Amino acid sequence: MALVGYARVSSVGQSLDVQLDKLKHCAKVFEEQKSGALGKRPRLEDCLEYVREGDTLVVTRLDRLARSTLHLCQIAEELQRKRVHLQVLDQHIETSDATGRLLFNMLGAIAQFETEIRAERQMDGVQKAKERGIRFGAKKKLTPAQVSELQQRREQGVLIKTLMQDYGISKVSVYRYLGQTDSALSSQNA
Repeated sequence: MALVGYARVSSVGQSLDVQLDKLKHCAKVFEEQKSGALGKRPRLEDCLEYVREGDTLVVTRLDRLARSTLHLCQIAEELQRKRVHLQVLDQHIETSDATGRLLFNMLGAIAQFETEIRAERQMDGVQKAKERGIRFGAKKKLTPAQVSELQQRREQGVLIKTLMQDYGISKVSVYRYLGQTDSALSSQNA
């Protein structure tokens, strides 16, 4: 039943001193100097691996622990699975009591709602763009005339590797263009 601290600053130029001072009552503190937005944080992973049932993970603020509300919920789920409590000093959250769990679950519900609303808005935007004739995906590198030429050259025995080099396209693209029919080419013109 140990108190385990986690402190993080976003860059090497920043100081961990304020957080470390607030976490000095912890038996062990994991320190990290890495942006929360940039991929994996090895010391956080070590910390989450280290904590055991009955321990309490202590952080000064929620934004020091997680890079987003979704990430925070994922961490909370892992802590709950391991039966580890979370204590956030500056925001007075502690998941060892009913009020703290309620507050934390409310944050999770709000995060889920925000995610769903964002997805709905995105789909609405995509649908409206399609209705206006906007096409998604990469632009075609070859014109219909170039596709016909590529197909004729392949029928004449030109190697795929040569076609890739001559047209500046990938192997997958060569095969995709070779598989296009005349009807596909005429709809590409439209």
